[in-house]
Amino acid sequence: MNATYNEVIEYLYARLPMFTRVGVSAYKKDLDNTLALCQALGNPQHKFKSIHIAGTNGKGSSSHMLASILAEAGYKTGLYTSPHLVDFRERIRINGEVIPEQQVIDFVESQKVLMDRIQPSFFEVTVAMAFDYFAQATVDVAIVEVGLGGRLDSTNIIVPELCLITNIGMDHMNLLGDTLPEIASEKAGIIKHGVPVVISERDSRTAPVFESKASNEEAPICFASDVLQSTLLSTNDVYMEVEVGGALQTMRGRFHLDLKGSYQLKNLLGVLVGVDRLRAGGFNIADEDIRRGLASVQKNTGLQGRWQTLSTNPLIICDTGHNEDGIKEVLKNLALTSYRGLHIVMGAMKDKDLNHMLPLLPKEATYYFSSPQMPRAMDANELTQIAATYHLSGKSYSSVMDALEGAKQAYTEGDLIFVGGSNFVVAEVLTNRKA
Repeated sequence: MNATYNEVIEYLYARLPMFTRVGVSAYKKDLDNTLALCQALGNPQHKFKSIHIAGTNGKGSSSHMLASILAEAGYKTGLYTSPHLVDFRERIRINGEVIPEQQVIDFVESQKVLMDRIQPSFFEVTVAMAFDYFAQATVDVAIVEVGLGGRLDSTNIIVPELCLITNIGMDHMNLLGDTLPEIASEKAGIIKHGVPVVISERDSRTAPVFESKASNEEAPICFASDVLQSTLLSTNDVYMEVEVGGALQTMRGRFHLDLKGSYQLKNLLGVLVGVDRLRAGGFNIADEDIRRGLASVQKNTGLQGRWQTLSTNPLIICDTGHNEDGIKEVLKNLALTSYRGLHIVMGAMKDKDLNHMLPLLPKEATYYFSSPQMPRAMDANELTQIAATYHLSGKSYSSVMDALEGAKQAYTEGDLIFVGGSNFVVAEVLTNRKA
C-alpha cells in the first residue's frame, strides 16, 4: 500500500475507536484483541523486562522519572505512555527518542488485514505496536504506563519486574466504579504473583484493597509514604529542590527535579522506593544516576505539560491535571506562584464529572472557556453556563487558541495565564506553539 506516515495515522484515527476522541464506546473490557495482536507478532511482550505503572494521577510523571533514571544508569529503556500531546509517536520512545515514522508505517501495513478482521481499539493497536518495537529494538527494560484502570487495560498482558501504583482519585467513574475502593480494585489488577509492588501514597480508604490483592498474589508490597517523606526546599526557573528523609536510608538526601509541580513530591517517593526495589532485583543504578535522571526528565524523555512554563512575558503556565485530585494539585501550585491577576484558559470533556472539579476553581479568576477540536469535547457555551452556576465568570470562545488570545489581550504585567482543565486543551496550545 506504500502509505505515507500521515495516511497511516489518519487510518488509525478514522478506522479504530479511540477513547480520547469518542469516550466510553472505545473502551474494550477484555484483553482478547491485544492478546490476538501480540500472538500474531510472536508475543513480543515476553521478550524484554518491564515495569508496569498505574494510578489516577502521577503515573505519567512517575513513568518518565523512572525512564530517565534507568537511561542515566545505562539501560536501553523503552517508554510507553498515553495520551500523546503533540505527536502520536510520543507514546512510544526508546531513551527519549520517538518511534520512527517508518516503523509505524511498517507495523500498520503488516497488521492491517488482522486489524480489519478483529476491529481492535486505537489503544489496543498502539500497545501491540509498542511491544513489537521494544522487542525488535532489544530494549533492556520498558516502562509501561496503564491507559485506563489496570485489570482490563490492554497493557496488562506483561509480567513485570515491578508494579508501581500512584495516587488513586475519582476519575472515569462510569468505567471503574463510584468509590475509591472500587477504583483501587481496578488499579490493583496489575499486581502479579510474586512481583514487588510499590504504592506511592498510603490512603486508609484504598490501602486494604492493595494489601489484600498483594497478599493473594504473594507479592511484596510497600507504601512509599510509610518509609519516605519529602519536603519542598526551594523552586527556581529550572529546578525544584526537595529534601527526602525517612526510614529508607539509601534514598534519603536532596534532589533537584526539573518537573516542578508540587504533586511531584508524592510521585518522587514512589519512584525512589521503586528504584530501591529494582536495585534489590539486580538492576545496577547508582545514586548519581538517580540524581541526574531526576534533574533531566524533560531532556531525557521529552515529557511536556506538567506545570510547564510556556512563556514568561506574558507568564503562561500549563498543566494537564484534569480531574478532582489533579485540580487540587494545580491549586497548590497556583498558591505557590506570585501573580496579580489570574486568567484561566480551560476546556473539558463531556464525560467529566464537573461537579467535583468546578467548585474547587478560584472564583476571583477570569475564565476563557473553549472546546478542544475533538468529538468528546464539551461545547464551550455549555461549559460556560455550567461554570456560572459555580460563580466562575468568563466568556466562551470558538477555539482553544482564540481563548488563549483573549487571555493574552486581557493580560497586564504581573498577571498569570493558566492553561488546563484537559489534556487536550494543553495539547492544542503545545501543538500551535510548535507549528
